[in-house]
Amino acid sequence: MKLWADVRRAVLAGEMSRRDACKKYNLNYRTIQKILSHEEPPGYRRESPREKPKLGPLVPIIHEIIKADKRMHKKQRHTGRRIFERLRDEHGYMGGITVVRDEIRRYKRSTAEVFMPLAHPPGQAQFDFGEARAVYRGREIKVMFCVMSLPYSDAFFC
Repeated sequence: MKLWADVRRAVLAGEMSRRDACKKYNLNYRTIQKILSHEEPPGYRRESPREKPKLGPLVPIIHEIIKADKRMHKKQRHTGRRIFERLRDEHGYMGGITVVRDEIRRYKRSTAEVFMPLAHPPGQAQFDFGEARAVYRGREIKVMFCVMSLPYSDAFFC
């Protein structure tokens, strides 16, 4: 990390050229390019997902079990061990339990609901225009309206 910071500081501040940094730090030119394009070292990135020769054909079955479990009571849902046992007994799975649990974890993480907390500071309002049908003096007419909401106090004005 120190080398990364030193190279970035030296080249970006104009103290030395990229070629001089290659010679001084004994780095390839492409490595210098990567250092300059990222503020901190990027982690290892796999180009393609790892193949699963044993579990691969059974992944859709695992997903179906998990989907079916969502309709059941929480205490009646399958555990990772129970899914592993079903795969072993019903489908002849010969792999390990940790691979099955990793797939369950990966699938649940990818299908989890995401909630974003909202923050409403005092003094901010939301304002919108619209139109609606209304009955006025026995006739249906189109009326225009505007609505202002103050989310901090949950007050509405129409």
